[in-house]
This record gives sequence, structure tokens and C-alpha cells, in this order.
Amino acid sequence: MSDETAGGPPADATGSEQQRPRGPRRGGPGGGRGPGGPGGGRGPGGGPGGNRGPRRDDRNRNSGPEERADGELVDKLVAINRVAKVVKGGKNFAFAALVVVGDKKGRVGFGHGKAREVPEAIRKATEEAKKTMIRVPLREGRTLHHDGDGRWGAGKVMLRSAPAGKGLIAGGPMRAVLEVLGVSDVVAKSKGSSNPYNMVRATIDALKNQTSPRQVANRRGLKVSDLVARRKDGASLGDVPAEG
Repeated sequence: MSDETAGGPPADATGSEQQRPRGPRRGGPGGGRGPGGPGGGRGPGGGPGGNRGPRRDDRNRNSGPEERADGELVDKLVAINRVAKVVKGGKNFAFAALVVVGDKKGRVGFGHGKAREVPEAIRKATEEAKKTMIRVPLREGRTLHHDGDGRWGAGKVMLRSAPAGKGLIAGGPMRAVLEVLGVSDVVAKSKGSSNPYNMVRATIDALKNQTSPRQVANRRGLKVSDLVARRKDGASLGDVPAEG
């Protein structure tokens, strides 16, 4: 009995299917190592079904302050570190967060929080920053009334007022503090430690020494117009903010 009578496929057809060479699998649906098809495994494109997409690098989470708005206040995450406490059974790991808070209208504060989880550490630091806010007198709502220096530990900072259009020239933690404070024309320079905690505290120390013409006039028993008229840039009484 022949193969055709038995209903089976021809012998030569079966042999041709078994000997058919397989082409390279490049990026088809479910491809193994293709260059990024819809189901590519290790392709650089990483399609919808790819096993490996673009790598998420969590090490850059401290590259810049993270800003969040909470009602009228704006808080920025300046630094976050993982800390460890050595105990009898080993080490207990936690996270320490440094946050600055301000209303961009002359009020600013900073806080430090520590917890087992990052969100809880940020929440603690934000709550502490809201409790320690100070008011800084601003000139025209955009810059400081005068130059000032601040120091905390090994951190030394210098703040200088600037004319309109100069911009905020500061870096790192100092910039985060000045941004939430609400100034737009200030030149700042750090001359000491680059530790973010020392820099933030030194910047707050420099801002605490700021005084307005109204405060000086009340202390010396003079009129505000007498003091403002002596400014070299010709500022008038109308430029003095209502709140000192």
C-alpha cells in the first residue's frame, strides 16, 4: 500500500519540512535577543513585551531638590541619606531627610526627620520645618535689603542683594532655601563646608540677621524716609514693603 493510499503525507514533503533551515529570529513577537521588536528580550528598544526596559537609576535621587506644594507652602527635599544604628543583633537601617519649607513671600524654615521609610522621614522633616519658620524682610519682594554673612559649624555663606534682572545665583542647598523664601535677585556664595546641613543652617543664620529700614528707624528713633534717602540707588519710600 502506498503512502498516498493510506492518506499520509508524501515522504519527500515530510523530509523537506524537517530539513528546512531556520532563519535568524530578530525582533519578531517573542524574539529572544533581537534588536528591539515588539517582544524582544534584550534589544536596546525594549518593546511592549520586552523583559528589560530602560534601567531606573535610583542613585540620582539626590541630584536636585524635589519641590512639592502644600497649600500656600512649598517644601523642597534637599538631601536624604541612609543611616544605620549598630545594636546587639546587628544594624538597624533608617533614612534621614532634610527639607526646607517656605511660602515664597518672606517666610522660610528647615527641618530634619528620620524614619524607617523615606516618605515617613520626609513627613517628619516637613512638620518640623513648618514649626521653625522665620520671617525675613524683603526689599520690593525680590531681593534682600543688605548683604550678610552666615556661619554654622564649618559652613560659611555670603548673601548679597542684587539689582532687578540679576537672577538667583546660588547653588545646592542655598538655592533651595532662597527659592522657597521667594527672592529672585540674590547672589550667594558658599565659602566653607559643602555639608548640606551646615549650608542650610548657615544660610538661615545669614537670613536671621537681615533688617529692614523700618526696623532700623524704629530702633534709632528716626523716620524711614531719612534712612531710605541715603541709599545710593535712589530707592524711595514707596519701595519699602509694608511688613518689616
